Amino acid sequence: MKISLSLQQDISAPELSLKRAYIKKVVETTLRHIETQSDCEIGIACVDYAASHQLNLEYRQKDKPTNVLSFPSDLPDEMAAVLDTFPIGDLVICIPVVLCEALEQNKAPLEHFTHMLVHGTLHLMGYDHETSDEDAEEMEALEIEILAKLGLANPYLEADQD
Repeated sequence: MKISLSLQQDISAPELSLKRAYIKKVVETTLRHIETQSDCEIGIACVDYAASHQLNLEYRQKDKPTNVLSFPSDLPDEMAAVLDTFPIGDLVICIPVVLCEALEQNKAPLEHFTHMLVHGTLHLMGYDHETSDEDAEEMEALEIEILAKLGLANPYLEADQD
């Protein structure tokens, strides 16, 4: 399986250095874990508060910025079948929200970004934590397994409180 990545960075943050090779590795690890066989294409846009807020309001009717938005491909199966690479969709990741959440949760910025990338990729592949408790548990378990493959800790464990 090969991953074709389109990466748009409208915002940069010195505390979060993003490398294309790393992002591709995370997406590929996620897709392999859920046994995706075909070559895939994904678009990722790293945006600021304003862009995230506007998209979240427009597409989810939520009047605030959010960490990650997922826009799965709506390409008909007949068309997708003739393509060399399957377009799974696009992710919009709000870097300031990710950095703020990382700070609040006492996590390294890159680790939290990686979690959001895995989370969003799973959404693109049809996983949804908002449909039922069972679906939420399944998605959370997959995220924990995938992040472990990447050498990262369970993001759902509470940080030790003193």
